[in-house]
Amino acid sequence: MIKKWFAFFLKFLVSGGLIWLLLGSVDLDAAWERISDARPGPLIAVVAAYTFQILIIVWRWQAILVAMNIDLPFRKIFTFTYIGMFFNQALPSAVGGDAVRIYKVYKSGTLLSRAINSVMLDRVATVLALVLLALFAVPFFLDKVGDAEARWILPGVILLALGGFAGVVLLMVLDKMPSRISHYRLVRGMAALAADTRSVFLSPRHALTVMVVSLIGHANITFGAYLIGLSLDLGIDWVDYMVLMPPVMLLVTLPISIGGWGVREGAMVAAFALIGVPAEGILVLSILFGLVAILIALPGGVVWLLSGERKISLDQART
Repeated sequence: MIKKWFAFFLKFLVSGGLIWLLLGSVDLDAAWERISDARPGPLIAVVAAYTFQILIIVWRWQAILVAMNIDLPFRKIFTFTYIGMFFNQALPSAVGGDAVRIYKVYKSGTLLSRAINSVMLDRVATVLALVLLALFAVPFFLDKVGDAEARWILPGVILLALGGFAGVVLLMVLDKMPSRISHYRLVRGMAALAADTRSVFLSPRHALTVMVVSLIGHANITFGAYLIGLSLDLGIDWVDYMVLMPPVMLLVTLPISIGGWGVREGAMVAAFALIGVPAEGILVLSILFGLVAILIALPGGVVWLLSGERKISLDQART
């Protein structure tokens, strides 16, 4: 218990410290002016886009579960996903909801190892789609940055893409261990993960479905960020978001802050500085992005309370 509270305290320090540094380095009067002048129309469209994002996440996870031959009705997948989104915001980690999803799939009669694998492969598909989106968009982006930045952005994205695909290949061969150690639980778990990874990514039908839905999801998120920028009159092209948002979203998933707060703001300010966007504008965009995410996720708490799925161990969810 002490360790968990200490970890929470450290995450609070990271989020609070980063936000404090950012607030001290931007023009707060200009930031407030941008908020005051924000156009409501695009912000309403953002809420609609991110509400649709819930269904996209459900469809992606459902495609993975189908590939793994785990039979769960759409209603349950939707319920578990929405509850997980709520706990992503309620718990001191941007991935706390993943533990909740694992727990609920396990309680539905699936082996714990397979429940873990389904959520892990959902995250893998998310990362791969982020990399592919950035790889597709970066050629249209390079002429907007200086020569010095262009020299490392393209190789960096290519290296990230190669690393992502190498990681998937590695997951597929985790069962190629010497038979003399196959009796260990960890080795058996890795073998099961390898088999599930192959089921998802070596089947053209399943892999195509998972990746197309994942790409649609990330395009929708970047479109939402674009709409917020449009409301704030930042003058940023959608292509810029497609290149700059993926690394930001990857950083947000790291369990080093409270719900990604502070990390997201710092990463977005640093990323969009490459194309000369004022820091106060991006800071406001990031804060609104986070607030909309909270607004969309909050009904997941109501779904949790009304679904009969309330017996969730928060200690398990925080791990």
